[in-house]
Amino acid sequence: MSRLTVVVPAYNEAAVLETFHGRLGRVLDDLPLDCSVLYVDDGSSDGTWALIEQLMARDVRTGGLKLSRNFGKEAALTAGLDHVDADATVVIDADLQDPPELIPSLVERWRAGYDVVYATRTARAGETGLKRLTAALFYRSMERLSDTSVPRDTGDFRLLSRRALDALRQLRERQRFMKGLFAWIGYRQTAVYYLREPRQAGETKWNYWRLLQLAIEGITSFSTAPLRLATWVGVMSSMLAFLYGLWVFGKAAMFGDRVQGYPTLMLVILFLGGVQLLALGVIGEYLGRNYAESKQRPLYFIEEQRLPRARSGATGF
Repeated sequence: MSRLTVVVPAYNEAAVLETFHGRLGRVLDDLPLDCSVLYVDDGSSDGTWALIEQLMARDVRTGGLKLSRNFGKEAALTAGLDHVDADATVVIDADLQDPPELIPSLVERWRAGYDVVYATRTARAGETGLKRLTAALFYRSMERLSDTSVPRDTGDFRLLSRRALDALRQLRERQRFMKGLFAWIGYRQTAVYYLREPRQAGETKWNYWRLLQLAIEGITSFSTAPLRLATWVGVMSSMLAFLYGLWVFGKAAMFGDRVQGYPTLMLVILFLGGVQLLALGVIGEYLGRNYAESKQRPLYFIEEQRLPRARSGATGF
């Protein structure tokens, strides 16, 4: 029988984890697969790990990893995928915005021969207009800037075949943008569409500052367009400054100069200074990422682990 493991990164999700596990269990019990669940506690400060321990005691097919601290969702997701031994793996968040009931559709497309089946949102219920607007701008910017085609309106919720997972495990970069890495490995990929639900309980961990950081991470990890843009802005600024200098020189030669134009002079200086600082900032972002990669630090550390066991007559979740 084929094996399926569901990887669930969790950070301070005690308020919703029991409900999520119940819905997930009912879905997996109906699948003709040897199913298991692997929770990854990303250094939660609430009762998330204690609740995961209760779930593990309740069913041998539930396992857990407790990271030594909060390493971030990308690292927690990587830790879970590193410890999977199955024919297919599903990645899903615990906040129930991504419905576990969609997993059978992902499995169906996998059995049809696809290696990566990602869930694409047709609508985002429970989110503000600003959140939906910024998300749409981000995905469309990535589509234009990145050399790797990242699917629009698609999060981490997806299924990976064994060979897709094996390929993903070879990518050990420290600055991780998982949505881009999922797309970068290639293989046969397809989408399943769904309506994203509001968060069922608890609070989102993704404020606008963290979302901005994620956007910068994604763009700088999968595109050199900002560097090229800085180059072209510098070239255009130099050309404009040169033409303006010719105009000032010609005007002074023909009509003389009474030491006028101080506001114009300040405007040019501030403009060129701003362009230079912008270019230095872009270069600094890439340099900082090279610095982080050069240290070769581990992606995560595990404080406790208990992996799920194979089906052996155990009943539901």
